[in-house]
This record gives sequence, C-alpha cells and structure tokens, in this order.
Amino acid sequence: MALTYKAPLRDIRFLINEVFNYPEHYKTLKSGENADPETVDMILENVADFSTNVLLPLYQSGDAEGCHFDNGEVTTPKGFKEAYNMFIETGYQGMGYPEKFGGSHMPASLNLIKSEIISTANWSFQMYPGLSLGCMNTIMQYGSQEQKDKYMPKLVEGAWSGTMCLTEAQCGTDLGQVKTKAIPNDDGSYALTGTKIFISAGEHDLTENIIHIVLAKLPNAPEGTKGISLFIVPKFLVNDDGSIGERNAVTCGSIEHKMGIKASATAVLNFDNAKGYLIGEPHKGLKAMFTFMNTARVGTGIQGLAHMELAFQNSLPYAKERRSMRALSGKKEPNQAGDAIIYHADVARMLLTQKAFSEGARSMICHAGRYADKMTEASFAGDHENFEKWDEKLGFYTPVLKGFLTELSIESTKHAMQIFGGHGYINEWGMEQIARDARISTLYEGTTGVQALDLLGRKVLLQSKGKVVLDYTANIMRWCSEYALDKEMRKYAWALTKYCAEWNTLTARIMLTARKDRDIVSAASDDYLMYSGYVMMAYHWARMAAVAHDKLKKGNGKETKAFYQAKIKTAEFYFEKLLPRASGLSESMLTSSETMSLDLDSYSFLD
Repeated sequence: MALTYKAPLRDIRFLINEVFNYPEHYKTLKSGENADPETVDMILENVADFSTNVLLPLYQSGDAEGCHFDNGEVTTPKGFKEAYNMFIETGYQGMGYPEKFGGSHMPASLNLIKSEIISTANWSFQMYPGLSLGCMNTIMQYGSQEQKDKYMPKLVEGAWSGTMCLTEAQCGTDLGQVKTKAIPNDDGSYALTGTKIFISAGEHDLTENIIHIVLAKLPNAPEGTKGISLFIVPKFLVNDDGSIGERNAVTCGSIEHKMGIKASATAVLNFDNAKGYLIGEPHKGLKAMFTFMNTARVGTGIQGLAHMELAFQNSLPYAKERRSMRALSGKKEPNQAGDAIIYHADVARMLLTQKAFSEGARSMICHAGRYADKMTEASFAGDHENFEKWDEKLGFYTPVLKGFLTELSIESTKHAMQIFGGHGYINEWGMEQIARDARISTLYEGTTGVQALDLLGRKVLLQSKGKVVLDYTANIMRWCSEYALDKEMRKYAWALTKYCAEWNTLTARIMLTARKDRDIVSAASDDYLMYSGYVMMAYHWARMAAVAHDKLKKGNGKETKAFYQAKIKTAEFYFEKLLPRASGLSESMLTSSETMSLDLDSYSFLD
C-alpha cells in the first residue's frame, strides 16, 4: 500500500495568519515586500502540489533502490534527478536569498514552511537541497564579497549544491580532534588533506558541482577547537568568470549502508591536497561553522515534524478502516464484524498524541521562523550586531527544536507501527520506513545528549547564568496574566504559570548544585531538555487554543467550526495527558550525579 500525504495547508495558514500574524510581521522586513498573502498562498499551493505528486511517489521506491556507488561516482535512485530538475526550475531553492544572486528574497520563515512540506513528502530528497542552505548561509555571513560573487549565484539557482564536512573517524562532536590539515599555497589558496565521514549529499549526480564547507587546521594552529579554520573546497574548481574548471582533488571513497534515508547519499570524502579557500578568519572556523550547524539543527527539527505528520496522516485513515473487537463502551458499528480500532481509547490516545506533537511542533517552528527572519535580514545587510542578537534568541530555541522534536518523532512513528499492528512491520505499508528514517534525526547534527548539554550547560548556565530561561518564562507568564480570569483559558494559564515557576526553580537548583557537583549538569541535561520542550509546546498549544476560542465566539461556518473545536480538544488532551510528563522529569533531573557513576568492572558479569 502506497503512503499518502496531503500538505496541511489549513493548519499552516492558521499558524501564520491567525496565531503569529505573519502578514504584519512581513511588513517589518525588507524581504517581506515580496511576501504578500496572495504570493505566499500561491507558493504554498505549488510546493504542496509538487511534493504530493512528484516527491511522495519516490519516497518508498527511493528507499527500496537506494543510492548506487561505482568507483567514486554516486547515482541517486530512479526519478530523483528529474525531480531535482523540476525543483530548481521553480526557483524555490533560492527563495530566501538576495535578488542580486538570483534569489527572490523571501523571508527565511517561508523557506522553513516550504522545507516542511517537501520534507514530509520525501525526507531523503530534501537532504540534497537542504544541505545547500547551510552552505549558502555560511558564505553569506562569513564569506568575502569575491566568494559570494563566485559561489552564490549557482548555489541559489540550485545548479550547484553544498555540504558540511565536519566529522572524522576519530571525532564527531569533539571537533577539537579534527586532523584534516590545510597548508598554505603560494597563490593564497590552501591544500587540504584528510578524510571526512558521514557527509550528507557529499557526492551525487543531481548537480554539476558540489561546494564543500570543510573544517581543517592550519600549521601551528592552537590546540583544540580554538585552532579550527573553515574552508570552501569545490568538487570542481571555479574559474574567475564563474565557469567550472578542472576536477579538484576531493573524491568519494564510499557511501554508507544505513538503517534509513537510503535515497540520501552519505559519503566518505577523501581530500588529497585539495585546493580550498579560507572562509572567515584563521582559527575562528568554529563560530562560522555554527551558522551552518544551526541551520542544519533547525532543519532537523523540521525533519522530526515531517515524520510525525506523515505517521499521523497514514495512521488516522487506517484506524478508521481497520476493525477489531468491540469498544468497551459498547458496539459502535453493529453491522460490521468488529468496531473500527479508532473507537478503542488506547488507539485514540496514540492518534491524539501524534496530532498534538505534530501540530505543536509546527507552531514551535513557525515561532522560531520569526527569529530566523530577523537574523537572516541582519546577516544579508551586514548588520553583525543585530545578527548576533537574533542568533542568540534562535540559539536558545535550536537545541529544543532539534532534540525534543526529534525524540517526539520516534514516539510518533512507534505509535504508527502500533496502530498498524503486524502490518506496521511490513514495508509495503511504509510505517517501518518512516520509523527507520526518523531514527537518524536524533543522531546527526549532535545527538539528543549533545543538544541537552548545549541547552543546559552552554545556553542556560554558562552563557546566561539562567537569565535566558527567566526572560522566556516571563514572556509566557505575561501572556498567562491576560487569561487568568478567562473561563475557557484560565486552566491553561494557571498550569503554565506553575510550570514556568518550576522551570526557573529547577534551573536555579541545578546551578547551585553544580558548584559542588559539576557532573549534575550532564546528569540532568536530558531531563532538562525534555522538560523545557514539554513546557514550550504547552505554551504553543495554549496560544492556539486561545485563538480557536476567540474564532468560535465570533462564529464561523460548520467546517471551520470543526477545525477550531479540534484545536481545543487537542490542546486539552496535551495539557491533561502529555504535559504531566514534565512533572516526572522535574523529579528525576535533580537526582545526584553519583547515581550515574559507573565502575565498569563492578557491572561486568561476562566471566
């Protein structure tokens, strides 16, 4: 049975028009001049049509075929090249980039929405143009004018693609262990030598050139991450007039055999005195790399949403059609051999969990999109002060989007397999593929544990001494104060106020404990990340419920009324059934780190 997908445009419009008022927000942006509501609607409709009719049919076939490797060359599955050519013909790859480079200079948030729709239809396909966005953002923020002029037009067009080359066999997250060397050449370029692994879209047949963004160390570089520099290394060298020159000394040694996203080529790249060009300042590549990394992490959060949405959209019709036993409250379909499984409360619980997670995740990403708009606008204008300001705001959100949402996607796909029962384990139905594809989202761009340490250790404790949480919760509590006496909304407002107060208390207690027990930060970080995510999502569900109640008071058509009632029902489910998970997390995160101390010899019973 083929998977089905219909872009949730009604829900997207609800968020961007009714909850976050994107039309007014866009009026504050230079990039918003072209993003009038009619144009935005047209783009969404076209992306939805392309995703459903072109990309979705390639999702399961691409997984079955996978990528082909032959003597350094990689061929993508049947239909991918034709689909990619159709994609770049739309101009959507450069949608968020300046017109002088061939883009249409649309807000970054619209790019995120576009990415969600494409990602849900076919995540493996989205990996190819998606990696290019981080490459372009890095060149735009840190590249010289010459580098922008040379590389951006073809990247914006989509004729060239980009990668991020960080990981090596001996180091993943600990980039201070990078061994790739960059030796200065007489012409101002550098000769890079080393091997990078796990490079998504590192080699393929979709574009005529691939622009690699590579971390390496200069001679006599300082130890650790302070000695990392960043380089542009093209697959084919680029002539001064922008045309393609000779092949560079970077080759694909192999592609990985993976659990999922098999239609996305994950390459081992060998650099053998490959010619590269320094981007930014020497030894300051880590900061520039985080521009790419943050783009990728938000993109991975979108991947989490994509798997949740696809799992839900296929679980719901199956639960309506599959009949088994009778509901405990009595026969629902007496003329059938059994009742549809949607009438069983446990199945309804799983479906509502999928719905609450996917729609809550979409709201969180739309909120982050407003920050991305401001940050991107500052970047393109060369306003580094405002770029840093909005980058910091988005930076607090990023580990939650990446870590929390991808963990929820694992749960959502698990529920899909449960709803399908034995059929969920069979590849024809597609549930096991969604589950396999979702697994990588919790790993690359930093595992969930890395995101948790980034949130608690770096963003909350080290950089802000807890102020970032105080500021964020203060905004939530100001919102709650407006609804404290509202009979429909006060239950949400009071619950949120309680959790925000607890969030601040937990932060303070961990900060104090860490003075004597440094390991508490690592020991508590995963629980802290998930707690933060549940409270953040609760705030978004409360905001959606408030808008829905307001719209119902004003009266709407029957179909629209059902939409808002479903929003309120799902918000109630989230607060009553899912948000209480945060209470258990609040208790476990304060456990002494001594509980986690492990003497391996004491735990080994192998002999």
